[in-house]
Amino acid sequence: MPPLTDFVALLGIDLVLCAGLLRVLGNKSGLSRRVKLATAVVFVLMWSPAGAAQLPLLAYIRGISSDLSMTLVALACIFAAQQLFPLPVVEKREKTVLAAVIAATALGLYPLSLGWGDWGLYRTGWGSWGLLAALLAVSAFSWLRGLRLLPLLIGLSLFSWRFGFMESANLWDYLLDPWLAIAALFGCLKLGAVVMRDRWRARAAYFRP
Repeated sequence: MPPLTDFVALLGIDLVLCAGLLRVLGNKSGLSRRVKLATAVVFVLMWSPAGAAQLPLLAYIRGISSDLSMTLVALACIFAAQQLFPLPVVEKREKTVLAAVIAATALGLYPLSLGWGDWGLYRTGWGSWGLLAALLAVSAFSWLRGLRLLPLLIGLSLFSWRFGFMESANLWDYLLDPWLAIAALFGCLKLGAVVMRDRWRARAAYFRP
């Protein structure tokens, strides 16, 4: 049995992969029994030992992807649960706000962490009271605005960080990872493209004789 941090990391990667598989194989009419069975088989097979070191297949994927954030793993679980069970769909407003917050945070976190300034935002993840206060303020504001997803994800990340579920001791690694940041950025770009398209169509319809 691997250590807790390794097990959590491998399990997170497995869950995200299976959620991605459901996204690729699913369709508007739902998931067939074959798709569900195939996903379950993949989930189990990913733990099979392979190579000279006899490590799980997930360990080799982990070497490429690194550890995934608790936020990404939780979102993957939510998506998979919605596909497998008759659960309510997350509102579009929740998704939009979440993507915008993640994208904006990533644009501030990663460039500064790569040396694009004299101060690295990543440093605050080692237990800065300022970061904790900011997360609390964002969670409270979102909750008062009727948004539940963002505060719950922040709470999960804080809980996992407090009890050391991941190898990293930096809170930012629980909140965000590059894969999630890229997905959020593309989501915002896609949303912006849709908004611009709708505006152009509205203008074209207005001037149409």
